[in-house]
Amino acid sequence: MKLIVGLGNPGKKYELNRHNVGFMAVDYLIDTFKASKVSSKFKGELYKAGEYLFLKPTTYMNLSGEAVRAVKDFYKIDNKDIIVIHDDIDLKLGALKFKKGGGSGGHNGLKSIDSHIGNDYWRVRIGVGRPERKEEVVNFVLSDFSSEEIECIKPLFETVAKAVEDIAQAPSRYSKKGC
Repeated sequence: MKLIVGLGNPGKKYELNRHNVGFMAVDYLIDTFKASKVSSKFKGELYKAGEYLFLKPTTYMNLSGEAVRAVKDFYKIDNKDIIVIHDDIDLKLGALKFKKGGGSGGHNGLKSIDSHIGNDYWRVRIGVGRPERKEEVVNFVLSDFSSEEIECIKPLFETVAKAVEDIAQAPSRYSKKGC
């Protein structure tokens, strides 16, 4: 079984935020894989299609690890079978990178997951760009994508869907440099 986690914040208010690109990607995967909702009891919305579980934590970004840990423990999933999709301000808008393990890069959702399960899991990093000044980061990631930016990132979701099935074998072939 593989667990694919999209990071974001629940609720309409955050739906199109840069910080919610993980939720957007998982919504695309849920549709693509024709997944069915199986539960809301794991501090998140959990969907299943075949050997894939798709999780959208409802704990808010900073506590995402609680939901991931609950599903991991219940289904007895190894970290090597967990893929976390998240926004990355260190990547140009529309860039896509895959990596296994590593640090959080200051990302609070990853910090939470790392504290609950360790850091040896796959990450799908979706570039959302960076604000001009460091003190603008919080407002930037909690601001909505423009319609042009949405059009830039939408094609990435198809690439992520293709990669989910064989990410452990050849992640580098799915990387993209940006719009």
